[in-house]
Amino acid sequence: MIPVEQAQAEICAAFRPLPAEQVGLADALGRVLAEDVTARVSHPPFAVSAMDGYAVRAADVTKAPVRLKLVGTAPAGGHYEGHVGPGEAVRILTGGPLPHGADSIVIQENAKRDGDSVELTAAAEPGRHIRAKGQDFEEGRVLFRAGARLTARDIGLAAAANRPWLKVRRRPRVAILSTGDELSMPGEPIGPAGIVGSNGLALAAFVRACGGDPVDLGIARDDSGVLAEMLAGAAGADLLITTGGASVGDHDLVQEALAGQGMKLAFWKIAMRPGKPVMFGRLGNTPVLGLPGNPVSALVCSLLFVKPAFAVMEGREVEDESETAILGSDLKANDQRQDYLRARLTLNAQGALVAVPMERQDSAMMAFLAQADGLLIRAPHAPAAKVGDAVRVLRFHRDLMGL
Repeated sequence: MIPVEQAQAEICAAFRPLPAEQVGLADALGRVLAEDVTARVSHPPFAVSAMDGYAVRAADVTKAPVRLKLVGTAPAGGHYEGHVGPGEAVRILTGGPLPHGADSIVIQENAKRDGDSVELTAAAEPGRHIRAKGQDFEEGRVLFRAGARLTARDIGLAAAANRPWLKVRRRPRVAILSTGDELSMPGEPIGPAGIVGSNGLALAAFVRACGGDPVDLGIARDDSGVLAEMLAGAAGADLLITTGGASVGDHDLVQEALAGQGMKLAFWKIAMRPGKPVMFGRLGNTPVLGLPGNPVSALVCSLLFVKPAFAVMEGREVEDESETAILGSDLKANDQRQDYLRARLTLNAQGALVAVPMERQDSAMMAFLAQADGLLIRAPHAPAAKVGDAVRVLRFHRDLMGL
């Protein structure tokens, strides 16, 4: 068995950043930038009013009330072409370009219009209620760095910067093959010794959440010929994930089938729980990750090994996303494997994160995984721990980008 850190390093080393492609801004949500993005315009492109009111020279409104001559209007989308001179004002709406000669805005709540004049009841200050040219960002400014995953906020900023197209990394294409005579798809008849297979759908959802395109190859029966035939569907994938058949049972034929296809095995078995019987190798140009058949093990291993591989393919840094928490219940000493315990995470009265391991940790029990808030990490040979001790946790983010 090899340590988790070594397994993750070897897996990540097998990948390279994927080529870039150009997409329209409407299709860029969740994509990862392949190059820096700079603003093509300044925002705002000129000084504009931040409020509805009157554009004036602050020197004319040092005291209030004062009456000024109304010489024009500056609506949003239009502008006043003249020059604001001494004793003059221009009616202006939010977003309207600041007229030449004006340097302040008096809001309409502090003004009383009377025909071609306006009485201002509040003094003005230079720059008041004015958004300067480039106040948000200037033309040429770098708004995003390569490797950034685009959010809805980012899409809005890129649009304001007049960037209709962006270069992003191609989505990783991941082939997924479930194995086992006992499995059936949801809704299909279940045999007398059968179970419903959840791994294919769960892993496909995880791949989508990480920004990839899953290719579900279906369920392969425990037959070497069938396995070899279905593995052909992984041609061209950036990663092949198999579930089940990576252990040592009489019917665990995945390694045998892959070896027959020419797979070069890098390692098999990781000192972790859940997820010990993990296999990694390369079939031609395609990295192969063989995950356990237990659904909890498959998803935990995806979080630990597939997600970092995606970071490499997308040109991002592989980050340690674990954080410190306070243990909420006692734990016994650990053995030689690194544990990932499903846990509930809460905040105590002082705002500190508290982790309480769930009462059952069986790797086939999906309900506890769905109810958990994260994983409590215990190093190999960790001594017994007491309530209040510091521990490391890997939080599940309750959005599409998390488990």
